[in-house]
Amino acid sequence: MITLETPRLLLRKGVLSDWPAMYRNLWRHPESARYMLWNVTLDKADAPARMERTIAFQAVHPYAWQICEKATGQAIGFAGLEERGDGLWEDGGVALGPSFTGRGYGTEVLNALVDFAHWELGASTFLWSCRTANIASHRLQMRCGFRFSHTEARTDPRTGQPYTLEFNTLSLDSLTAKRYTILEESPCQISDGKP
Repeated sequence: MITLETPRLLLRKGVLSDWPAMYRNLWRHPESARYMLWNVTLDKADAPARMERTIAFQAVHPYAWQICEKATGQAIGFAGLEERGDGLWEDGGVALGPSFTGRGYGTEVLNALVDFAHWELGASTFLWSCRTANIASHRLQMRCGFRFSHTEARTDPRTGQPYTLEFNTLSLDSLTAKRYTILEESPCQISDGKP
């Protein structure tokens, strides 16, 4: 089991005790799901089962993680990678709770994913997509050196509403240093921020 460490975060596999923090920090917030393809969890009683589904998903997706704040030990989001083939890797979805945006955490996560894909998985190009209405994600990508590739028309399966998905790419040929550390065992087992 691979855990990635950045200066302030851990990307690690989820554990059942993550459910209170994930519910509090991410899953119950409609603004967090607005540009994603997942539904909010409105009832706290449904959160443990959602965490069990997340753990099952991560068990068969080796590059899917919870995002854990090192200072507090709590789970604050999720991130992942997917292989597209021929040296091309893409994000498998990244979300941070609204209380954790605007702190540079998105940049840390994106840099760790890009670097890990390049240094450990042999990626030569990284693809990141976001809805064109998701200005914060677009700005993050541009700030991290991504360049526009193309757009595709899509339909939101939750609402049936059309949207445009923007794809941006980053060539990884110029990377010179890793911005993460690999930890084999996850040191962050208490995710609710309580000792």
